[in-house]
Amino acid sequence: MVLVICGYYISQNIALGYGKSNDVNDPSILKPISFRYHDNTYVLVYNGKLYNSADIKKQLIEKDFEFSGSSDTEILLKAYICYGYNVVNKLNGTFSFAIWDELKQELFLARDHFGIKPLYYSLIDDTLVFASEIKDVLKFPKMKAQLGREGLSELLGLGPAHTSGIGIFKNIYELKPAHYAVFNKSGLHLNRYWKLESKLHIDGFELTCDTISFLLEDSIERQLITDAPLGSMLSGGIDSSIITAYASKYLSQLNTLSVDYVDNDKYFVKNDFQPNSDNYYIDIISKKFNTNHEYIVFDTPELASSLKDAMIARDFPGMADIDSSLLLFCKKIKEKYDVVLSRGMF
Repeated sequence: MVLVICGYYISQNIALGYGKSNDVNDPSILKPISFRYHDNTYVLVYNGKLYNSADIKKQLIEKDFEFSGSSDTEILLKAYICYGYNVVNKLNGTFSFAIWDELKQELFLARDHFGIKPLYYSLIDDTLVFASEIKDVLKFPKMKAQLGREGLSELLGLGPAHTSGIGIFKNIYELKPAHYAVFNKSGLHLNRYWKLESKLHIDGFELTCDTISFLLEDSIERQLITDAPLGSMLSGGIDSSIITAYASKYLSQLNTLSVDYVDNDKYFVKNDFQPNSDNYYIDIISKKFNTNHEYIVFDTPELASSLKDAMIARDFPGMADIDSSLLLFCKKIKEKYDVVLSRGMF
């Protein structure tokens, strides 16, 4: 028996669930999505965004696949049907996903090249439990929220970072970036599909600048493809300023946002490391690229009261008031924008 209801797909050996649609280009899609192909059923749960979905769709159409829309979910699922495990080498984007093959009774999981999208799992007896958040893995009845020596060492020795593959809690692991996993009757099999290679740099100064400029612009332009309200975080630093500069080339007026604090201008003390407050540089970039800029202001009591919520959202202790500031910032942004550009801080 197969049970399909909003947000769930349940059959004899698999139960897949999804909280909400993440595809802003097609918000009507209810996930997981399933597809029948050559007398087999494939089911996908997916978190992320593909930046080359149009290219993949074109290739699949040439292979006689048909599409009902242009959502990432449909394109990704049919790409897996076409390319199998090798689908990860076709993707340009940030993603974590799982695909169930009913005929093979096999689950395929994958995570993007740099691990932007999270994916945690635990193997309990012969059951694989996985989710994009640790707290959801812990909801499985047989799981216990236990912290061992390894997890404690991670928190005290490396926090707020953690060793790739470690899930802090006992028996919880992280699928590493640029890895995929296959779970079937023979067990769980992990595979690395990509690694960053260091090569001898032989290009001259001008060619190097042109290459970097092309890669930055190409990456940012691909992330602007959306029908949803779009904004961009702007701190005045190099990363966010570069994003603002390139994004502004493609938008008539880019919406930019930054955090500020009550009386920050009053109590700011300059030093050799930071001779001016962030606002000084934010104003320069905003005026230069004619952005519609908004300062979102918080007070100390707000930051303090959000510390616990920030830790719960992160699943383990992190950067204290920086995390609470980021949580409040994102909540405010979400009130207006569905898509926000930022440097890789998540």
